[in-house]
Amino acid sequence: MDKGILKNVVINLIGLVLPTFVSLVTVPSYIKLLGVERYGVISLVWTLIGYFSILDLGMSMAAQNHISKARASNDANACEQVFWSATWLNLTTGIVGGLVIYFGAALYTAYFSKVSPELQHEVYMALPWLAAAIPLANVSWVFAGAINGAERFGIYNTNQTLGTFLFQLLPLAAAWMMGPTLQNVLAAAVVARLLAAVLLGRSALSVLGIRHIRAPQFAVAKGLFSFGGWMLIASITGMVAESLDRVMLGTSLGARFVTYYTVPQNLVTRLNIVPTAMQRTLFPRLSAVARDDADLIMRQSLEFLNGVFTPVALVAIIVLEPFLHAWVGSEVADAAGPVGRILIISVWLVGQANLARILIQSQLNPASAARLGLFELPFFALALWFGIAHFGLTGAAVVVAARGLFDYVVLLRLSAIHARPIVLDMGAHLAFLAGTLWLATWLSSLPMAMAAGALVVSANLAWSLTMTPALRDLARSLLARLKVRLNPRNSA
Repeated sequence: MDKGILKNVVINLIGLVLPTFVSLVTVPSYIKLLGVERYGVISLVWTLIGYFSILDLGMSMAAQNHISKARASNDANACEQVFWSATWLNLTTGIVGGLVIYFGAALYTAYFSKVSPELQHEVYMALPWLAAAIPLANVSWVFAGAINGAERFGIYNTNQTLGTFLFQLLPLAAAWMMGPTLQNVLAAAVVARLLAAVLLGRSALSVLGIRHIRAPQFAVAKGLFSFGGWMLIASITGMVAESLDRVMLGTSLGARFVTYYTVPQNLVTRLNIVPTAMQRTLFPRLSAVARDDADLIMRQSLEFLNGVFTPVALVAIIVLEPFLHAWVGSEVADAAGPVGRILIISVWLVGQANLARILIQSQLNPASAARLGLFELPFFALALWFGIAHFGLTGAAVVVAARGLFDYVVLLRLSAIHARPIVLDMGAHLAFLAGTLWLATWLSSLPMAMAAGALVVSANLAWSLTMTPALRDLARSLLARLKVRLNPRNSA
């Protein structure tokens, strides 16, 4: 793998890891202060806000794609036009969305969520803050896309980490000092997002060298829409699919079961930092290079992801349930542990699929990936309904994992890349995960879990180094560099 790509992956990985520790500390405090039911309601409220990301209209990803190409051709004027056109469009649609959420949130709370009248009143009181969150999120996505399009990942991750710290800590402080109501928590969250947006916007202007405010350009906006339209469709279907499990659990089983599902889901989703770091790194690079180079980068990236991410997932499957008992207590852990282990495999599959998706979006035709999402969504909803109705939390988790596998297979096919060696490598790692999932159900003590984890991870690493020459070469290079740093006199 290219050294520059690997360096950027590491930068993005660090930027994703740091906020994870804050979440690990704050979630138990949120549950303790707010209660299981109120925490579940907050999760559902943020899910509703997530639906309004459709108002981005694909502008953030389109801006990233166009800025990366413009910088590759050293066209600073085009970068500036793209930035301002996308920013003004997103601000306008965000304001419209903020007005709409008054009615959407009220309708959802009144007719589709199972909460007490007291909590319904708290949601209604928090609606102005929810509305304000929409335009803030919209413009922030453009700022982030601009910085990532320039491949200035260090600057982006610094801002992102500060923003995440604020978003996690300010609402907790508000709940502790002003009272654990939805209004106080959500108001503090919006203030945190405002501060983060200001920092991110300032950095975007500096990275692109922009000194003046400009009006949107019609021709530029049209080009952004031609790319962003299909990205918007893909974003809508992906957003609905990713939140549909929580929404259907909430409407079918109640807010308490949303907490039992959301706590492990939020935890294991943090494992997605490795593929997310790679996606963030690869999209602007794939947008700027030729197809042959893009195929080579993608094959190496998938091999690297399998070799690095699988051991992490194996350890997580084994230690998840004991960790949940220590983290949030037996009430949540007993229900969440088995579900969380299945969700780990789904996160692993989604990470694989998303790399194939960005190759299609950046190099081929984003319409192909969008059409796949549209096709599968009704079948996914039907499968979720069946799984929840007959198997509860476990049924939802199994269906989510099955969707990840389906996406991987179809997207790899659509990417038109030579898939046979990739599929064989992926299948072997998937077999390790499935075996460990079965093994974890029989581990009754922490020493047994640690021993089993060490054995499984060692076997998986041995397989990766034996069967993947690129990983073997990378490991040798890293060992050589480590040896030089430890023994600088010998290298001289």
